[in-house]
Amino acid sequence: MPAQEVEDVDAEMAAERAYLDRSRAALERMRQNVLSLDASAAGDRVSAQVLRADLGKRAEALRDDPSTALFFGRLDHDHERLYVGRRHVHDGDGEPLVIDWRAPMSRPFYKASTTDPMGLAMRRRFGYSGGELTALEDEDFTTAAESRILIDEIERPRVGPMRDIVATIQPEQDDIVRADAEHTLCVQGAPGTGKTAVGLHRVAYLLYAHRERMRRGGVLVIGPSASFLDYIRGVLPALGEINVRQQTLEGLLDAVPVRTRDDPAAARIKGDARMAEVLRRAVWSHLREPAEALVLPRGTRRWRIPAYEVAELAGELRTRGVRYGAGRDLLAHRIAHAILIRMESAGEACDDRTHDAVRRTRPVRAMVDQAWPALDPVRLVMRLLSDAGFLAEAADGLLYADEQAALLWAKPVRGPKSARWSRADAVLVDETADLINRTPSLGHVVLDEAQDLSAMECRAIGRRCETGSATVLGDIAQGTTPWAVGDWAALLRHLGKPDAQRTVLDRGYRVPRQIIDFAGRLLPSIAPGLTPPTSVRSAPGSLDVRRVTDVDAAVAAACREALTGEGSVGLIVADSAMPALLALLSTEGLEHVPLADGFAGARLVVTPATQAKGLEFDQVIVVEPTAIVDAEPSAGEERTPGLRRLYVVLTRAVSRLTVLHTRDLPAPLR
Repeated sequence: MPAQEVEDVDAEMAAERAYLDRSRAALERMRQNVLSLDASAAGDRVSAQVLRADLGKRAEALRDDPSTALFFGRLDHDHERLYVGRRHVHDGDGEPLVIDWRAPMSRPFYKASTTDPMGLAMRRRFGYSGGELTALEDEDFTTAAESRILIDEIERPRVGPMRDIVATIQPEQDDIVRADAEHTLCVQGAPGTGKTAVGLHRVAYLLYAHRERMRRGGVLVIGPSASFLDYIRGVLPALGEINVRQQTLEGLLDAVPVRTRDDPAAARIKGDARMAEVLRRAVWSHLREPAEALVLPRGTRRWRIPAYEVAELAGELRTRGVRYGAGRDLLAHRIAHAILIRMESAGEACDDRTHDAVRRTRPVRAMVDQAWPALDPVRLVMRLLSDAGFLAEAADGLLYADEQAALLWAKPVRGPKSARWSRADAVLVDETADLINRTPSLGHVVLDEAQDLSAMECRAIGRRCETGSATVLGDIAQGTTPWAVGDWAALLRHLGKPDAQRTVLDRGYRVPRQIIDFAGRLLPSIAPGLTPPTSVRSAPGSLDVRRVTDVDAAVAAACREALTGEGSVGLIVADSAMPALLALLSTEGLEHVPLADGFAGARLVVTPATQAKGLEFDQVIVVEPTAIVDAEPSAGEERTPGLRRLYVVLTRAVSRLTVLHTRDLPAPLR
C-alpha cells in the first residue's frame, strides 16, 4: 500500500477510535442520568419501589461492555452518516451518535447490495479485538466483493456461551428477525445456519419494535435442556434485553416433580394427540345429576330447585364450551339466579347483594359440589394412570387395550407426592389444568429444537401463545425422540398455529462444507425429503475421520492437539462412556469440564451425545459414532433415531471435526 494510503487509513482509524471513545462516554452519561433519577418522587411507597426497579433495569441495560463493539458499522448517505451498533446512544443534546441495529434506518447495513444499494453511497464495517477497534473496510457497491471483516467475524474462535451475531446477520436471516409480530414464523434450519441466534435476535427486535405490547404479554424462550439455556444465556443481555424468561419445557410445566423416565412406548402414547380427548372425557365425566332437590331456607320461606332443573342448568353451561372451573363458578350463579326469580315472583325485593348472599349459602355450595365437583388436575391424572377402570372409560374407542395397559403405572401410589412422575405425565397434568382453568397467554414464545416435541407438548406450548405469536425453530433431520411429531404441518396444527409462515434456512455460515457434506451422507436415511444444506465456507483439512486401535490413547492425543489451537473444544461421546472418558482426561492431566458444570472454566467440554443438541464448539472430537447410534432405544430394529442423534453430534463443529472409531462406521458414512 502506498505511503499516502497508509497515512489516510491511519487517519481514518484515529478518527473512528475517537468517535468510539466519544460514544462510550455518552453511553456512560446516559446511564448516570438514569441512576440520578429520584424514585421517591413517585408519590407513594409502592410506586417508588416499582419505579426504582424499573430504573435499575434501565441502568443495567445501558451498562457498557468494554470487551464488545459498541458500534460495528457505518452507513454513508449523500446527506448523513449513521453509525450502527448494539444500542442507541445520543449526546448531551439528544443527537444520535449510534443508532440501534433494530431501527428501520439500520436495515441497509444488512440488506444493501450491488443490485440494490438502498440509497447508500458507502457501507463501512469495523473489526475489533476485544473492545478495541482494529480494522475498517469500505464497500461502495460498484463491485461485488467478499468482506474479509465479515468472514473473520463469522470464523472467529469462541470459548464459552453463545455470542450475538448482530454484526454478521445475513439478508435472509434479517428477513426472519424483522418478520411481522402478528404472525407465527416456523424456521426449518439446517445445522450452522444460525437459526437459534436468529430466533434470539427476533426476540430483541420485537422488544424494540413492540416494547409495550411485549412487556404486557411477556416473552418466553423455551430450550431443549438446561445446558442449552446456559449456552445461550448471554445473547439477549448483550443486546440490551434483560427481562426475557428462558426455560426448559420441564421447568415450565412444574406442577409435579419429574422423577422418572417413561419407556418409549408409554411416552409415545402419552404424547399422542388422542390423549387430549381422553383427558377431556375424564374431566367432564365428573358431572352428576343431583340425587335430590335443592332446598334453601331463607327467613320464613323455603325455596326449592328440582334436581332436574339443576342438571339442565349444568348441561346448558357445558354446551357453551366453558372451561370446567369457569362452569362450576357459573353454575352457582345460575342456581342463585333461579332462586331469585322465585323470590321476586313471590314479591320479595332482590338486588346484587341478595344474589351474592344466596350464591354463598351452604345449600347452594353443596349442590354445586354434588353436581359439578371441584377437580385437582394432579389427582385426576394420578387416578387416570393408576385406575384401569377409569382409564378404560375415558379412553373407550380412542386407545387400544394394549395402549391403555402401557399407560398404567406398575405400582399403586398413595398420593401425588409419592408418585414417580415422568416428563410426559407433567404434560398431561398441564393439559388437565387447562381444561379446568384457562392458561394465560404470552405475547411471544420462541420455541427452539421444536422437532423433538410430542403433539401434547406442542399443545402445552400453544396454550401459552394462544393470543400471541411464536417463533418456531428446528430441523426435522435432528428429531431424536420416538414421540416427535415428524413434520412441520402437523406440529403447527398441534401448536394451534396452522397458518404459520414457514421458511427455510439451508445455507450455513459457520460449519465448513467438508463437515456438513460428511454429516449430510446421513440425510437420505434420516430425512429423505429435506434438501441437503450448503455452506459458504470451505476449509480443507477441517475433517479428520480416523480408525484407531487404542481409543484411549487416540482421544488423549486428539484433545492435546485440539487444545494447541484456538477456541472451544467439545469431546462428544455416548452417554454411557462419560465416566470412563472423564477419568481418562483426569489421568492424562488434561484440564476439562463436564457439560453439566457449564461453559465457564476449561476450554475442553466433555459432552454426552444426548445433550449436544443446539451447542456449538470450534473443534469437536467424536468418539465411536456407532456406539452413539446404538445407544438410542429403538436402534436394534430401526436405526433412524440413532442416525439422527449422530447427525446432531457431527454438526456441532465450526472449525474442525475429528472422528475416532474402532468399530465400523454406520453404513451411510462408510
